[in-house]
Amino acid sequence: MSFNGTPNTARLKVRDSYFWMVMIAFVLRLAYILIAHTYKFKTTDDNFGFGFEMGRIGRSLAQGRGFSNPFHGVTGPTAWEPPLYPFLIAAVFKVFGIYSKASAVVLLSINSVFAALTCLPIFLIANECFGKNVARWTSWLWALLPPIMFWSTRWVWETSLATLLLTVIFWLTLVMDEKNGVLPWIQLGFLWGLAALTNTSLLAFLPASALWIWYHAFRRRKDFLTHTAAAALVFVICIAPWIVRNYITFGHFIFIRSNFGAELRLGNGPGADGTWMEDLHPSKNAHELRLYGEMGETAYVAERKRQAVAFITQDYPRFAILCAKRFAYYWGGVPRSRLSGRLVFSASSLLAFWGLGSALRKNRPGAWLFFWLIVCYPLIFYFVFPLARYRHPIEPELGILIVYLLCGAVKQVRGTPRASRI
Repeated sequence: MSFNGTPNTARLKVRDSYFWMVMIAFVLRLAYILIAHTYKFKTTDDNFGFGFEMGRIGRSLAQGRGFSNPFHGVTGPTAWEPPLYPFLIAAVFKVFGIYSKASAVVLLSINSVFAALTCLPIFLIANECFGKNVARWTSWLWALLPPIMFWSTRWVWETSLATLLLTVIFWLTLVMDEKNGVLPWIQLGFLWGLAALTNTSLLAFLPASALWIWYHAFRRRKDFLTHTAAAALVFVICIAPWIVRNYITFGHFIFIRSNFGAELRLGNGPGADGTWMEDLHPSKNAHELRLYGEMGETAYVAERKRQAVAFITQDYPRFAILCAKRFAYYWGGVPRSRLSGRLVFSASSLLAFWGLGSALRKNRPGAWLFFWLIVCYPLIFYFVFPLARYRHPIEPELGILIVYLLCGAVKQVRGTPRASRI
């Protein structure tokens, strides 16, 4: 066997196998969950660290109290968070117990499945834009690198699901002009509906996605108006029940979630420095929690929005400086994080930007779609506040750009005569 090339052929098959990418990525994450005991959440503060607001809503649903009580105590109905992931938590709680270790293992394992499956669209995107070598390296790095495993193995949150959805949407946007018929458009509308119900911030990329598809459809003289209407209809059908629920519950229109005004205030107000003012959050401040309970969610959010807008309009140059700081913190890491983490954030951002610049200069396929993703998705966080997990949904695309840059550098070095390299 060693003489007929079979072992090399087997290695190549494993290296390019979707099955092995996903399987190894999942097994490594599951092993880490069990070995590092990441399923053992702190029980202090009534298990709030187990899912935070989403965990609280999931508990309320599992107890038959409806979609409510996102913080401590009984505070009534809520639209503080999008509905999809809290319902997933509730389903697991109903079967495996509320805030139990078994539920933690199951939920973190589900997150790990989402993270492992992300290898597939990463490979497809990279292969479409930069070739199989970049696709292979990026997918395996996503599967194997420990820092990438953090959010799927330690946080009961929608981060890994949101990342998978956005990466699949990016790939489908990229190749939509190669597809015929209305079915791909229906699939895209459905995916955007799931994304909206998972993490509303993902919708920041929707205009760029639509314009990209329309532009390429127009160039190919395809009928995109009818297909767009079909995608839009599916999207509306997905989100309409939740919007109707919000209107019936709160008496006015709320698009998916209600808390933007409160989040705006947590980044803009006296003492603002460009980071999250967590001491003002109802989950950490007894006074704010009492106001939230007494005023009700919509009135509380409206008041916090009024305070934030007043702070912003009093001094626009100050607000511009805060936005500049938030831009720097989003791409370079927040000041409160470890120095090593900030260095990794900064280095990866610089390499991704460098890779993007190279792709744009060389007019690589899809380079401008990468550009618009990086421009559009983080915009809201420059006005509110950045957290480390807010960058994770676009990490797959950043990783592709980094690997593309490094593969190009390696190829250039290998092509340089040895005497010149010395």
